[in-house]
Amino acid sequence: MAPKNILDMTGRVALVTGAGTGLGARFCMALAEQGAAVAAVARRAEKVEAVAEAIVKAGGRAIAVSGDVTDSASIRQAFDAAEHAFGTVDAVVANAGIAVPGRAVEISDEDWRKTMATNLDGVFYTAREAAQRLLKAGKPGSIVNIASILGYGVGKGNASYAVSKAAVIQMTQALAIEWSFKNIRVNAIAPGYVVTDINRDYLTSGKGAEMTREIPVGRFGREEDLDGALLLLLSNAGAFMTGTTVTVDGGQRIGLRGS
Repeated sequence: MAPKNILDMTGRVALVTGAGTGLGARFCMALAEQGAAVAAVARRAEKVEAVAEAIVKAGGRAIAVSGDVTDSASIRQAFDAAEHAFGTVDAVVANAGIAVPGRAVEISDEDWRKTMATNLDGVFYTAREAAQRLLKAGKPGSIVNIASILGYGVGKGNASYAVSKAAVIQMTQALAIEWSFKNIRVNAIAPGYVVTDINRDYLTSGKGAEMTREIPVGRFGREEDLDGALLLLLSNAGAFMTGTTVTVDGGQRIGLRGS
């Protein structure tokens, strides 16, 4: 028998936020490789243009959209652009996020709100816009929110980020229970420490590199390590999965420090 590709995304229209660099850019490529048409969305137009160009050059279909997830009108315009190019968006990755390090007693109002606006409000605006359009079109769809293992456990100096990601995990369940009966599935991925261009220098030298001792598999994640979870949750392979958060962290969350 010929093998069946249960992760096939042919005919699907995907929209990915925070798509200009790092995991967002990788998500776009992974989806395009499986046949999806991709709208890559981020604030920096030149970054998403490069991502879209790389996909098209490789034989895929993609457009670049400049958008700000903290502005619901901007998100609406991004979906408009995707629909104009490819049709109704039915695969969404709410990936855009920021981290503003600092002890809780020192965090400014501005930094707290900026973190929540991007990591929580932006995820909600993106998911809500997707669901509204899918319901109007009468189509099924899948939404994946990007959380973090810091949504489950925290360390000093990451209060705002950890709180925002914990809220994403809870919001994923809340949206799933409302929308799944209309065949709109909502799930999340909680990555551990994954090496990207933004954190490469820190994670590969000095104290950053020492953190691998806390990861049972003995290394940091690679961007492509999230491909499987992403495609499972967005494709028909995950048709009976909703309201769940898949942890991809090399086992870090299950370890006990000092053991």
